[in-house]
Amino acid sequence: MSESGIERNTIAPNSSPILSVPEAVVVRFAGDSGDGMQLTGSQFTLSTALTGNDLATFPDFPAEIRAPQGTLFGVSAFQINFGSIEVTTAGDAPDVLVAMNPAALKTNVQALKPGGLIIADAGEFSRRNLDKAKYTTNPLEDGSLAKWTLLAFDISALTLEAVKSFSLGNKEALRCKNMWTLGLALWMFERDRQPLIDWLNGKFQKNPLLAHANIAALNAGHAYGETAEIGGQVRKLNLDPAPSAPGLYRTVNGAEAVSLGLVAGAQLAGLKMFFGGYPITPASAILHHLANLKEYGVTTFQAEDEIAAICSAIGASYAGQLGVTSSSGPGIALKGEAMGLAVMTELPLVIVNSQRGGPSTGLPTKTEQSDLYQAVYGRNGDAPLPVIAARSPTDAFACAIEACRIATRFMTPVILLTDGYIANAAEPWRIPDPADFEPFPVDFLTEANGEDDRVLPYKRDGQGVRPWITPGTAGLMHRIGGIEKAPDTGDLDYSPAVHQLQTDARKAKIDGVAHAIPAQDIDLGQEGGRLAVVGWGSTYGPIHQAVRRARAAGLDVSHIHVRHIWPLPANLGALLKGYEAVLVPEMNTGQFKTLLRDQYLVEAQSLTKISGQPFAIAEIEAAIASVFDGKRDDTGGTDVTADATQPSSIEAIHP
Repeated sequence: MSESGIERNTIAPNSSPILSVPEAVVVRFAGDSGDGMQLTGSQFTLSTALTGNDLATFPDFPAEIRAPQGTLFGVSAFQINFGSIEVTTAGDAPDVLVAMNPAALKTNVQALKPGGLIIADAGEFSRRNLDKAKYTTNPLEDGSLAKWTLLAFDISALTLEAVKSFSLGNKEALRCKNMWTLGLALWMFERDRQPLIDWLNGKFQKNPLLAHANIAALNAGHAYGETAEIGGQVRKLNLDPAPSAPGLYRTVNGAEAVSLGLVAGAQLAGLKMFFGGYPITPASAILHHLANLKEYGVTTFQAEDEIAAICSAIGASYAGQLGVTSSSGPGIALKGEAMGLAVMTELPLVIVNSQRGGPSTGLPTKTEQSDLYQAVYGRNGDAPLPVIAARSPTDAFACAIEACRIATRFMTPVILLTDGYIANAAEPWRIPDPADFEPFPVDFLTEANGEDDRVLPYKRDGQGVRPWITPGTAGLMHRIGGIEKAPDTGDLDYSPAVHQLQTDARKAKIDGVAHAIPAQDIDLGQEGGRLAVVGWGSTYGPIHQAVRRARAAGLDVSHIHVRHIWPLPANLGALLKGYEAVLVPEMNTGQFKTLLRDQYLVEAQSLTKISGQPFAIAEIEAAIASVFDGKRDDTGGTDVTADATQPSSIEAIHP
């Protein structure tokens, strides 16, 4: 089924694999990690956005900097789902697979829809490459691909022919293969080549020869589609633009959106921003983006380690700027002690965690949601802080602003959770009007706030928030630190009664954030009923589409997606208790489900997936259906795990 829930035509092998009037198409480019598949995908995304299609992407690449060429674990892939309807996921199964070598074919072909189109570079299917991919026979010749439509030709040779006039070396000439392939894809989907030609001229401005060679390869691939007799297998297809509100649009990935949101948040607070970071996948891109935004009052600092990165940001907040740091799970663990320091000193700080597969080094380039416990509980002592989770690349912009607002209003560190999928995926973004955002300017203390002109750095307001005092303010000399301190004065005092009082005060302040955030809404469905599917973070897209399909089939199911993970929205408990059953899909072993059970005593059930890949819509559909079928899983329990290789093999959920 398409994302809209309308049944799509099935395709017989060796017939046209693309629908006559499709709503959406899923294309996956796959090749060796040196074949430029991410670049190919990103440029195809750009051309797709320019045509007005809605889209979502999923870059999937190996952790190795350069895996051995042609090996199964060196495959890099880029998937894009685009169409004339609302698109919220990168798609379950591709309609088209472009495989640049045997390894790319082997690791991706089983995901392809029956009858889907395979475009393969036959020139790379040598005996040596077949052996690397563990093929005993050539799949292009042995009939093993019969259930798909196969279009195999020597892209390597065609590329060499296209660029031979530029006298490039063989290795350098073959690097243009991705542009040849992209040219064919642009022909297939009636995309304009000129924006890519302009981009190539700009990219290789200092080496025009390479620009001309890549443009020649791009044009050759496009011409091949126009002139070669391949119409029986593939034809041109033009998808209408998706309906969209008027405005200025651009494509944006999660790392870009977070960066822009942080800058916007600092501007709305009337502050300069200091970012202290240390490179780690997939969080490094935030540092890269912010380094280009210095004209907006942004200072970036690449520290020698994770601890120095967060401590420098805390120092900047003490000095009166908005301190920001980012990392992924392993780096967040290293920052833990300094987070406690920010909690004790009660300074604003934004900490972005771009989650990846764990534990330890884990799966550095794959996606997961397994840092929720770490975000909510993972510090020594009672050190509560707000946690926010973005649900998509574009939502990351608003979430970054919200993190800045809460951090400065409540004088607290705030964790913003994204993940590898959000950080790397792209989607169209309607650039908002700055006037639509309400400023939240910071009010620094400028005069003594106690009797007899005493300075009371820990005197709390009605919401339990202490004042922010910039060093050097005349007459407001004060001391803060990580050791427990007396109320109001901040004098060192770690007596039992004071520690109890201050611990309670810090907790009450964070609990009070629940009254300064929006009430939880229902994304799809109605209040109360048979089943609520509750999600957080990047599971939004597949949950939303699965619930929409289930409701179209007449099932009483609703979708609730939680942005504020801690503290939870004040009305969430009552909302969940209005449903007979609660299903929580998440890419971990059930962390948010445990949090909901702990806070509200609701019998929430888990649907878990820890494969490094996002949920497929079909996986969540099957779990929803099993609730209404009243089945149980084989162990007699109530939680199940999504099968990463068989998306629809989920057994059951029983309320």
